[in-house]
Amino acid sequence: MTQGFDPARLDRIPAFLAAKYVDSGRLPHAATLVSRRGEIAHLSCIGDARPGAALKEDAIFRIASMTKPITSIAFMMLLEEGKVALSDPLVKFCPEFKNTGVFVAGGGNIPFVTRPPAAPIRMLDLLRHTSGLTYGFQERTPVDAAYRKARIDDFDAHYTMDSFIAELAKFPLQFDPGAHWNYSMATDVLGAVIERIEGKPFADVLHERIFAPLGMVDTGFQVPAEQQHRLTDCYAFDPKEKKQLFDSSDRSRWAKSRSFHSGGGGLVSTLHDYHRFCLMLLRGGKLGDTRIIGRKTLDLMTANHLPGGGDLTQHSVGVFSEDENAGIGFGLGFATTIDPARAGLPASVGDFYWGGMFSTGFFVDPVEEICMVFMTQLMPSSTYPVRREVKTLVHAALDD
Repeated sequence: MTQGFDPARLDRIPAFLAAKYVDSGRLPHAATLVSRRGEIAHLSCIGDARPGAALKEDAIFRIASMTKPITSIAFMMLLEEGKVALSDPLVKFCPEFKNTGVFVAGGGNIPFVTRPPAAPIRMLDLLRHTSGLTYGFQERTPVDAAYRKARIDDFDAHYTMDSFIAELAKFPLQFDPGAHWNYSMATDVLGAVIERIEGKPFADVLHERIFAPLGMVDTGFQVPAEQQHRLTDCYAFDPKEKKQLFDSSDRSRWAKSRSFHSGGGGLVSTLHDYHRFCLMLLRGGKLGDTRIIGRKTLDLMTANHLPGGGDLTQHSVGVFSEDENAGIGFGLGFATTIDPARAGLPASVGDFYWGGMFSTGFFVDPVEEICMVFMTQLMPSSTYPVRREVKTLVHAALDD
């Protein structure tokens, strides 16, 4: 027994990942860390970080939207200090949005027709993705298309935090703030709000308030030159070849400095660094003698904030409206399980989690005192159900 797990059942995790994904060429590699009650019960690394180089546990991964919970925690730290409130309107910190309307018609070669929003974007809306903002990759509406044309959510676009806000505010909102849930650049806007409140670069705020105190030594927006050899190759799904190289470790865009630090998706991290972040969450906002955020604040963040206590299938108007998100609510930076039966997944009510575009993921289960971090590098994350499968394997290994 290892922390109440059956070791043989935990060993199913790398065996399954190898047989279904890595040996078949679907994924380049897979790293999994499972802990219970703060003690690591399982750690496995399979596949190659790059061709001919076996994946090691200190490998550095692009974590994309697993950046969002970190940004959300940083914002709520400022809330605890009285510097901002959930009810504050966005225009208080970003007046660029003063005249941003809601989409009525237009797009492409036709100017947008808009109307005034029924309610302002509040900080709450940014945290729970009910702001009316969107992502260009959703490819559903003329607003999404306008985002793509402006490269507003393009990693290689050369925005500064201020020019990003100015450009984003030019596009209409998809809907009235608070009316629906739509995955969006809202967390990038939160990063800009944090930067303006603190009067220093957003990257510095994260380092000073979260990474340094938690000992997350390999987490940041840029991989240092002396650590670049630890960065994995990153792939995109290809229907014929299974995967094609998207970003190589030796010429990676994540190894270059940039003027815009994405609070919604810009960070790199490691298994052990992100596990330290998860342990802090599991322990109510504190790791060792270091308190990052208050216990009641974290309770608020991990509660379901969707209107009427509904789930993502009821409220989402874009991605995440799929049936597999039945029984899943959303809080302030995290998804949360509100009904495991409806979710069709072994889980605990109140566990919380999120993932990233490159198929990375984590969950924290306060009931069973489990943390799980899963790393690989294949986009988009919807290609395979690997994160649901790993979560199932972890819970199936409980033996106490």
